[in-house]
Amino acid sequence: MSGILGWIGDELREWAAEGLLRRRRCVQPRGDGWCEIDGRRVLNFASNDYLNLASDPRVIAAAAAVLSECGVGSRASALVCGRSQWHELLEQRLAEFEGQPAAILFPTGMAANMGTVAALAGPGDVVLCDRLNHASLVDGCRLSRATLRVYRHDDLSVVARELRQASAARRRWIVTDSVFSMDGDFAPLRELCDLAQQFDAALIVDEAHGTGVFGARGSGAAEQLGVEDRIAVRIGTLSKAVGVLGGFVAGSQELIDFLWNRARPQVYSTALPPALCAASLAALDIISAEPQRRARLAAAASTFRQMLFAAGIEPSPNSVGPIVPIPLKDPQAAVRVANRLEEQGFLVGAIRPPTVPRGTSRLRIVVTTAHSDEDLQRLATAVSDSISPDAVATTTSH
Repeated sequence: MSGILGWIGDELREWAAEGLLRRRRCVQPRGDGWCEIDGRRVLNFASNDYLNLASDPRVIAAAAAVLSECGVGSRASALVCGRSQWHELLEQRLAEFEGQPAAILFPTGMAANMGTVAALAGPGDVVLCDRLNHASLVDGCRLSRATLRVYRHDDLSVVARELRQASAARRRWIVTDSVFSMDGDFAPLRELCDLAQQFDAALIVDEAHGTGVFGARGSGAAEQLGVEDRIAVRIGTLSKAVGVLGGFVAGSQELIDFLWNRARPQVYSTALPPALCAASLAALDIISAEPQRRARLAAAASTFRQMLFAAGIEPSPNSVGPIVPIPLKDPQAAVRVANRLEEQGFLVGAIRPPTVPRGTSRLRIVVTTAHSDEDLQRLATAVSDSISPDAVATTTSH
């Protein structure tokens, strides 16, 4: 077998030479924004736990109580016998949180994206997918077997042209993240809603990085931009600001019934453990009851950007909220700077292809409510000291 798979070693060596080889590491959470890697205690600026809920005692207690009651696993898919009262309660709570009649749970956010898009779109349809969408949305578009067209959200003329040319298609779909995970910018949801209405298309929006972070209720970017009622399908995740695990879709009862019967990752996956459903319920209650967390997060992100500017570092200009990317010229520079920062006590993501397009490697710094202003200032100074002027790119180009 080694001869048959010998090409893998060549690929790995090529990736290593280009600065693209990932290595597995054990990261031990230590609470309050800290973690431990290889025996070194560092501040975690790579986590998506935006509201610091993964370690909230109330969330942990909710999970522990149901863990004792129901055990560790859910024992089967939701369709068979894996859907407990805690799954039902969480789906009801998510529907309420999103202002929709119903909701359906998936084991992960990736499963929700792939399963939903692939279930709804199909042969004879045309799907327009943003170039910078999460891989799970892209994979869902491909799995649907619909005709796939790719656009850039800084050039919506392509969307208008493709929708016009697809007038004879069975159905037309526009698929987008609401907040792009690597650039931290909003999708132009108002304009996409206008185009969907003009050309009789349906808009599918993934709020993975919007849920819990944006909007008066915390339901996401669509709420903040005032277009919730104009979006056909809204997908979210429980693994980022909610601090737990899982994905969901909120919408009409008919939509949810359709996905219950046709979304393969939901039908054929073991359901979420009941304890995680209970933890998510507790976290959603905190998000609703404590809007000051979102206010603190927004203020901290704004403060950090100001600190970076004062230190001579310009983050991506269109980024909003807690995701603060700093574009660098090549993958090696991203890895080199991230390593320097870790040596100084900061864990920061070095993002490289294929996660982002070639030529757009970057540091992806994530601010959370666990970080103090002092933490942010120390990191801004360390970033300035660690990046040479010739390593910085002018922008993270689309």
